[in-house]
Amino acid sequence: MPLALPNITGDVFALTEEVMEQGCREARESPRRRMLLPLHRSQEAIVQRMLNFFQLGTYIQPHLHPLPHATETIQVLRGSLGFLIFNEDGSVKSKHVLSARALGLIDIEARVWHGFVTLDPDTVILEIKRGPYDGAHDKIFAPWAPKENEADVVDYLARLETLFAVAV
Repeated sequence: MPLALPNITGDVFALTEEVMEQGCREARESPRRRMLLPLHRSQEAIVQRMLNFFQLGTYIQPHLHPLPHATETIQVLRGSLGFLIFNEDGSVKSKHVLSARALGLIDIEARVWHGFVTLDPDTVILEIKRGPYDGAHDKIFAPWAPKENEADVVDYLARLETLFAVAV
């Protein structure tokens, strides 16, 4: 199963309901419960723009982006996320509900521990990061959080979701 759809081609991309539905369908069918659609035309692009399609229960290990230029902006287009900022020890520093129905934007600087939980099915975000993409140095995963395929992911994710139980 692919981790991402092919990069967009051509000079213009317009987001349509068909693209939204295709991405959500691909996320539903993915064992990871998510799918990425790169809007940048190449991995060497200076500005990396992506649509991320998330389903309930998807898990991305909390991480930070170590490179000094690695800022990240996330805008929720559909659904909602519980966005978490962590302290060095893994304790929660702050939490933010990002929703397409309200203020759904967050921007973080490099070297900020962060993660999220999906609060609605078919959640879609626009993510913008500085490129070019360098997979070897893009992320440092949190040593205090389980890796994506470890057995304790379900319990860890459930604990994070309870932080947003009242906010939903």
